[in-house]
Amino acid sequence: MISAFSPALLTYSATHNPTPPRHFGTRYDAAGTFLREPGNTVVCHLIEGSPSQQVIMEARQSFLEMPETLQFAFTPISSLHMTLFQGIIEYRRRLPYWPQDVALDTGIERMSEIYLDRLQSFAPLGPFDVEVTEVTPVGLTVNGATAADRRVMKEWRDAFAAVFGYRHPDHDTYEFHITFCYPIVRLQEAALPAWQDMLDRALATLRENAPVIALRPPAFCTFDDMNHFEERLVFAPEA
Repeated sequence: MISAFSPALLTYSATHNPTPPRHFGTRYDAAGTFLREPGNTVVCHLIEGSPSQQVIMEARQSFLEMPETLQFAFTPISSLHMTLFQGIIEYRRRLPYWPQDVALDTGIERMSEIYLDRLQSFAPLGPFDVEVTEVTPVGLTVNGATAADRRVMKEWRDAFAAVFGYRHPDHDTYEFHITFCYPIVRLQEAALPAWQDMLDRALATLRENAPVIALRPPAFCTFDDMNHFEERLVFAPEA
């Protein structure tokens, strides 16, 4: 029955969402290999060796143990991060995903240089804690652990929007997340009960054993694909 499954799970169901996965063919291929898709972004990586990283790695492993694991393209553990603000990307050269004061055909490397220059005078804001709010077939949905944390995260996003020169349409409704994988083929109906059970168990374990996710400070990163996000400028939050 549909009511037995979360809306997030149904999003990745072939029956309930037969449209092709959004990034298939540009971000990754049918073999699960990530393709060149250069860009930049502001992310908070997981803290290497932290207890919460270990719990997240265990949750990711539960995804890999599902029979349908080959239907997803998994990013490496070293790339796991929470995006704080979306930068520009090669295959999204259009407004409002690009600054109005820079030509749409400007090279990605040049765009990153422009942003590195602009960000030199960026004043870091306060620290924040995040918690897992949901586990979906592609990873974790997270948000500020308290109302104060959520306010600070919004302030970071608003400040970056001013520097980057644009606001995505979902600027105020953006769902923070830590992506494990991307769908190659959507799940068949028969697989949904086991997936819902796995997702529910993973969420319960995460909330019990990692009530707060340890994250590195926000960093402006450049990337060629989803395998690695190179930290170019780190913003240590103000005390």
